[in-house]
Amino acid sequence: MRFVDECSLQVAAGSGGNGCIAFRRESLVPFGGPAGGDGGNGGSVIFVGDGGKTSLLDLTHVRKVQAEKGKNGKGKDMYGRGGEDERVRVPVGTIVRDRDTGEVIGEVLTHGQELVVARGGHGGKGNKHFATPTDRAPRKAEPGQPGEMRNVELELQVMADVGLLGFPNVGKSTFVGTVSAARPKIADYPFTTLVPQLGVVRLEDFSIFGPFEHFVVADIPGLIPGAAEGAGLGARFLRHVERTRVLLHLVTIDPAEGRDPLTDYRTLRHELEAFDPALAKRPELVVLSKADLPEVAEVAAEIVESFRQLGIEVLSMSCRDKKGVREVLLRLERCLAEPNG
Repeated sequence: MRFVDECSLQVAAGSGGNGCIAFRRESLVPFGGPAGGDGGNGGSVIFVGDGGKTSLLDLTHVRKVQAEKGKNGKGKDMYGRGGEDERVRVPVGTIVRDRDTGEVIGEVLTHGQELVVARGGHGGKGNKHFATPTDRAPRKAEPGQPGEMRNVELELQVMADVGLLGFPNVGKSTFVGTVSAARPKIADYPFTTLVPQLGVVRLEDFSIFGPFEHFVVADIPGLIPGAAEGAGLGARFLRHVERTRVLLHLVTIDPAEGRDPLTDYRTLRHELEAFDPALAKRPELVVLSKADLPEVAEVAAEIVESFRQLGIEVLSMSCRDKKGVREVLLRLERCLAEPNG
C-alpha cells in the first residue's frame, strides 16, 4: 500500500433542525396551548484513532466529509431526531490543523481516541418554550444553528519508541528486519527505504526480560546534508522522529562514498538541531554497523576512539551474524526505562 502522510479535506457538521410552531388540538381542549417540539442537534465530524492504519491513503481522494443534519421538530411535542455523527478512522499519530488559520485542532495519539473536528449545530427550540403569562399561544420558534465547517490538513507522524537515524545505506532496514518481523526492502544502494517503516521488537526473542516486553522501532529514510531544509525530502521525514523517545544513530564505513563516520554523525546532529533543537537533546545511542565487513573491522577501534574523545560511547554490531545486536537492544531498553527516555 502506498504510504501517504499528508492530505487535506473539508469537514462539515450537520445543522440543527428547526423548532416547530404547533398547538394542541384535542376535543374538549379548545385552548390547548403550544406544542411545538425542538429540532434535533446536527451530527458532528469525529476522527477516531485506528491502530491498524499506517497511512492517510484512504483520505487522499475524499473532498468533503459531511455529517447528517438534525431533523425538524414536529407538533404534539415531538422532538426532531438528532443527526448521526460521521466518524472517520485515521492512523494513530495524526495531527489535525485548520488549513485557513494554521491552528492545531488536536492530535489522535491512541487507538480508539475520538477527536471532534467539526461540531454539529444545536437544534432550535419549539414554540412551547416561548409561552409567557401574557402570550400563551406564541407563534415563535428558533431555527437550527448551522454546523461547523472547516478546511483541515492532516499530518501523520509515526508513533515509535526508537527512531533509527543515519545516512543512506548504513544498514537501518537490515537492523529492523533482524530485530523484528518487519520486512522492509533491503538492497545495496542508497535510499532503499522511501517511507518510514515500523518494526515491533519482542525482547524475549533475544532473552531480554526487563520492564518492557517489546518496543517499536521506526526506520526513517536515509538523511543527507540539508535535510532540515527539505533536501532529499528530509524535513518531511525528520518530523517522523519527533514522536520517538530514543534515537539510535547508525554509522559505518562506505568506501564507495568516501564518507567518514564521525563527519556523518556531526552532519546529522546539525540537521537535528536545525529542524528542532529539542530533538538534539533526546537520549541517543550511537552504533557502528556492518562490523562484519573487513573494511569496517580494520578501522573499528580507530572509529570508536575518535568518538570516545568527544565523550560519545560507540557500540559495534553486525546484523549478518547478529553479533552485538542483543547488547544494542539491552541498551535501548535501559534508555527507554529512564525518566527522560
